[in-house]
Amino acid sequence: MSKIPIEIEKGLETDEYILNMGPQHPSTHGVLRVVLKLDGEVVKDAVPDVGYIHTGLEKIFENRKYDQIIPYTDRTDYLSAVNNNLAYCLAIEKLLGIEVPERAKIMRVILSELNRIMSHLLWYSAYGLDMGALTPIIYAFREREEVIDLVESMTGGRLTHNALRIGGFKCDLPGNFIKNLKKFILHFNDRIDEYEALLIDNVIFTNRTKNIGILKKEIAINYGVTGPSLRGSSVAYDLRKIQPYSGYEKFNFEVCTGENGDTLDRCRVRMNEMRQSLKILEQAIDLLKEGEIMAKVPKIIKPAPGEVYCAVEGPRGEVGVYIVSDGSEKPYRIKLRSPSFSNLSVLKEIVVGYKIADLVAIMGSLDLVIPEIDR
Repeated sequence: MSKIPIEIEKGLETDEYILNMGPQHPSTHGVLRVVLKLDGEVVKDAVPDVGYIHTGLEKIFENRKYDQIIPYTDRTDYLSAVNNNLAYCLAIEKLLGIEVPERAKIMRVILSELNRIMSHLLWYSAYGLDMGALTPIIYAFREREEVIDLVESMTGGRLTHNALRIGGFKCDLPGNFIKNLKKFILHFNDRIDEYEALLIDNVIFTNRTKNIGILKKEIAINYGVTGPSLRGSSVAYDLRKIQPYSGYEKFNFEVCTGENGDTLDRCRVRMNEMRQSLKILEQAIDLLKEGEIMAKVPKIIKPAPGEVYCAVEGPRGEVGVYIVSDGSEKPYRIKLRSPSFSNLSVLKEIVVGYKIADLVAIMGSLDLVIPEIDR
């Protein structure tokens, strides 16, 4: 067990005490331990303790061929498998100098945005449970199953979706995919309104999240916070806009931001992002033309010696992949940039002075996925 750097001054009478929140606590969203210094129910200090499900994936990558690594990226963030696949494939394609066919680019956008909606719906469901509301998960999983059915028809998996390949796709979209996607798009906007009326606009929820856990944009930037957690602090940083990839420069959509940087703003940003994902999906259907889905890729992938970094905008923020090639069939080094790690690091800055119940609300608003941290 790692030593936690929290000390109480000796010889002083105090009501402060140390409390372990986790690693089994459900509201930690995984095997995460947060060591709290409390004065009554007020948080005086908070130190996250990670590493309970460390998998050593980055080291495993160095002992696999480039094309064997893709399925492992599904497991880093199991709620964002497609976006993790995409970040890795883009990095290898950049090393090899491969241009992906236009149809494959649009297909990647479609799957990425469906993956974003799936992830946000699960966040909404779990966050409702954190806040003591059981009904939201029943509503949200109704539509999440529709999205999973769509992605499963393409990838064959319901959680760790693995469809992308270096250079594009192995298989094209199923024949009824676009028809079912249009059917989903028709009613999902109304469902988002329903979700907001049920939970986000509920007076009890609003009172528990407004002006709670305020993350100032300067602090967010300094800690490397990205995704909705950063945009909730009024920073319009979205890689799909500032560093477009896979054809995102062709799409018209808004970068959703908050005003106060509080817990409620982070929630509203995710709800609005699902609406923007729908707009992107509608445009993608119009842009999807017949054509090749796979570029010409060498049978044996051996990039020239060099290094590369590629990043995509995942549901939780910037998903980055840094690769060093030594010219062999296996990477010399791979380093993953996971958004949850940076987003968790800011926890102490936004929970001190609040109560334990507020801590649950604040931490849930960061939308953490622990295996991504413990890679």
